[in-house]
Amino acid sequence: MKASVVQVGIDVAKADLQVAAGGQNLRFANTPAGHHQLIAWLGTLGPIHVVLEATGGYENQLLGALHAAAIPVSRVNPRRVRDFAKASGRLAKTDKIDAAVLADFGAALPSRPTLPPDPAMTRLVAWVRTRAQLLAQGAALENQLEHLTDRVARGCLLELVRACEVRVARLEKAIAGLISSHPLLAARHQKLVAVRGIGPITAALLLAELPELGTFSKSEVAAMAGLAPRNRDSGQFRGQRHAGGGRATVRTGLWMPTLVAVQHNPVLKAHYQHLRAKGKPAKVALVACARKLLIHLNALLKSPLLSPC
Repeated sequence: MKASVVQVGIDVAKADLQVAAGGQNLRFANTPAGHHQLIAWLGTLGPIHVVLEATGGYENQLLGALHAAAIPVSRVNPRRVRDFAKASGRLAKTDKIDAAVLADFGAALPSRPTLPPDPAMTRLVAWVRTRAQLLAQGAALENQLEHLTDRVARGCLLELVRACEVRVARLEKAIAGLISSHPLLAARHQKLVAVRGIGPITAALLLAELPELGTFSKSEVAAMAGLAPRNRDSGQFRGQRHAGGGRATVRTGLWMPTLVAVQHNPVLKAHYQHLRAKGKPAKVALVACARKLLIHLNALLKSPLLSPC
């Protein structure tokens, strides 16, 4: 008889790990020594599956230790877990409660195990996100310059703007070199840029922020990027549909490529014009085109026989 899998919830904090499994609740240090003790204890539970939340990086070393020990682990969206807790009637929030909620979440809503990171992918994600942060900083500084008249202050801010531009260029060169040196990333990147509207930087962003691209269904990939319209109907009321949620970085990163695609990509251009002719507002039509573009990119990576549009 096959043993049932024990769901282990781990609430991750900077210093500590609160662990709930099989009615037990223990605390370990969020350090290499604490991870070693945790893994030794987990080995006494039989078949297990660990569930933890994304906590802005505090979970990364633990994930590495669990992967090294070949323990299945899923890093899940904190918002989904919190909604699950509310739906379960657990409104209080403590480390012990959160760990128990994670264990129950794993039992009620099985999640795909998080795969061990490829070192190249880890670097790509870091570089893509750092580039985005530098662009945001540069834009904020340029906004300040618009109303700044003092010569000395303007000079200081201009130096910072140029420094951001130099670093962005350096990162873009590093990103291109990293992708070209990695056979799998290079092949996927080449397929993405073959689609009109998708440039090298957008393709790199998709590889970094949506590495699962090519494994989803149409509805899954649209929902993952927050591009799936959600109904707001009740009884005879028919509300407006709105897209949202998902990975905002992907949705934002697709906005400018979609604007380009509806002008130069024949398929998306025709789709946009069709929607506008039906009376759809421009923004609604653009969101629909972004969804269609992402679905096509997902299918392109899934099927080697599909041609880019």
